[in-house]
Amino acid sequence: MRRFVCWFSILSLLIITTSSTSMADEGLWLPFLLEQHNQTRMQEMGMQISADDIYALNQSSMKDAIVLFGRGCTGSIVSDQGLLFTNHHCGFGSIRNHSTVENNYLDEGFWATNLKEELPNPGLTITLLKQMEEVTDSILKGVEPGMTEAQRDAMIKNNSERISKNAQKNSPYNAIVRAFYNGNQFYLIYTETFRDIRLVGTPPYSIGKFGGSTDNWMWPRHTGDFAVFRIYANAENQPADYSEENIPYKPAYHLPISLKGVSEGDFTLVYGYPGRTSVYLPSQAVELIAEATNPHKVRLRQQRLDVFDKYMQADPQIRIQYASKDAGVANGWKKMIGESNGVRRLDAINKKASQETAFVEWVHAGDENRKALYAGLLPSFEESYASLAPYALATDYMNEAGRAIELIGFASQFRFLYEASQEKDVSEAYIQSLIKRYEQRTESFFKDYHEPIDRGVAQKLLQLYLDYIPPDLRPAFVNEINLKYRGNIEAFVDALFTKSMFTNKNQILEFLSSYKPRHARRLLRDPAYSAANDISILYETRIKETRQRLTTSIDSLQRIYMAGLIEMHEGSYLYPDANFTLRASYGLVEGYSPADAVEYDYYTTLGGIMEKEDPNNYDYIVDNKLRQLFLNSDYGDYADDDGKMRVAFVASNHTTGGSSGSPVMNADGHLAGINFDRGWEATMSDLMYDPIQGRNIAVDVRYVLFVMDKLAGASHLIKE
Repeated sequence: MRRFVCWFSILSLLIITTSSTSMADEGLWLPFLLEQHNQTRMQEMGMQISADDIYALNQSSMKDAIVLFGRGCTGSIVSDQGLLFTNHHCGFGSIRNHSTVENNYLDEGFWATNLKEELPNPGLTITLLKQMEEVTDSILKGVEPGMTEAQRDAMIKNNSERISKNAQKNSPYNAIVRAFYNGNQFYLIYTETFRDIRLVGTPPYSIGKFGGSTDNWMWPRHTGDFAVFRIYANAENQPADYSEENIPYKPAYHLPISLKGVSEGDFTLVYGYPGRTSVYLPSQAVELIAEATNPHKVRLRQQRLDVFDKYMQADPQIRIQYASKDAGVANGWKKMIGESNGVRRLDAINKKASQETAFVEWVHAGDENRKALYAGLLPSFEESYASLAPYALATDYMNEAGRAIELIGFASQFRFLYEASQEKDVSEAYIQSLIKRYEQRTESFFKDYHEPIDRGVAQKLLQLYLDYIPPDLRPAFVNEINLKYRGNIEAFVDALFTKSMFTNKNQILEFLSSYKPRHARRLLRDPAYSAANDISILYETRIKETRQRLTTSIDSLQRIYMAGLIEMHEGSYLYPDANFTLRASYGLVEGYSPADAVEYDYYTTLGGIMEKEDPNNYDYIVDNKLRQLFLNSDYGDYADDDGKMRVAFVASNHTTGGSSGSPVMNADGHLAGINFDRGWEATMSDLMYDPIQGRNIAVDVRYVLFVMDKLAGASHLIKE
């Protein structure tokens, strides 16, 4: 009995948040449940507002100012004219799309002086949450214990579609059902999506991305990672496609901005749309991620980044072309390094194993029904993850080494045209509609393509493919390097790029201009399309069925395991993993110690930017006007009480991908900063939260206003 009590105590300490009074105050909490589970603790930590101020249905509240920005970030509305703050890196694609060598908004920044100068961004949307309601019983109606996983999924899908459709009939908003707790709970979510979003302003790269990839995921940080957009609506204040007739959106609520700054120990609330966490995974899953797949993906991405950097440093035009690609590859590369390091530092795999031992003790201390439900879970996890590992790695190489060669990735997009051409009764009109689509894709691809980069990347990645993946899990074209070219990768790459039409925009457009279904044979003869086809064949014949069977089994096991954890902690509230739904996390402003004899303060200043300045390093160039403002201590109303201009601060809020751009509010519910990153030591919080070193990083809103006002001269926006 003493052993059971011991393990139960360990689990209570180590399991991801089991109650709202956890020491770490970790968690990504559903905002409409804050009053029930979190309000008391939040107020004990210093919060001066109520849960109703954060989320309310019958009156305006903070939730009416928080938006899902695009498909993977957060933004906050800060004026009664739909003005929106988010991160520079969240708006990076839009900023880049508007940039040319002549009007290089990436390097020089951009600020509209009036509404007419604000720049539209086709395809960019923002989404507002209107309401959430639980529909678990309705979704699980008809689901029986003896069903197969496929039958269960089909029933849930049918119920979800029916409920969503009925909800939209009686509401002006979109309605969708989302699963929580690995399919143990379901909510109906009402949203409103706006489609006319315009760029208002962005600082230059030297501010918005100061520190570049080197400082990414790191603290101390000196990055002014913000951008300003505006939401437009029709005359009725409703979502509408872009039109010159649209007017600025009138929100139900906009966040007040604080000029007080933050001090150590201050309460902070991060409110946004965190993307994905997996904090309830078993030890086998964490080991697969941290010790198997992450190291390979890091190695592959490092090779791509080295080639990118060589060419981007030499040519400003190439730097613009590859800026988004480089940022995307580097972001995941560095995150995975930090995540794996954090798992080892926190001994997360062994801690997970201890939690599982406690779970087993709890199972065997229960009745026969409990044993029947949960006794075989952990051995099944171990078997399934061991079987999945080689297929997971092979899939990673298909994506990170095969399709990551831009030539092959581009050629793979033409598969749909080939398949459509094989249909006997395909119409000429349909083929022509596809042709127009592919012509647009071709123009877009070559706008940002540099063949020498791709050749260099291909040689590096294909070598790793040969080194680490066995022949039976490699696509045929990779094995051809040894069989036909005697291991000469350079010769293979030269033949691939020389003989393929997909390296030449004019050849592709000429091919498309006279295309008939019978011409599809030429695609098969093209080496780049053939390579892409080899990847698809490998997946379909060797990987897909086994991987799907194993992941379906694992998903089922995870759902049952999650149900067991909830049952084990009956009376406590386990926060659900992030799934791009609106969440609140709370913490305190505080520094931390990342290593022995190293102590980090909780804020950085403009003086730190001057210390890091390196005119020979693009990521550490300092804007001349910013330097002059520093030398003159010309900070306007935005300096701290000590006269210094603060740039960023850290707090102990639990965040993840998608939290980028989230407002960081103070105890009064006023905007104090814009969340943009985590410390490198906190990247593992997607798998297990570290209360000692887990820190989110925010740009101080006073620095945002200082840049807008004193550097950009956008005083009209400050007044707004």
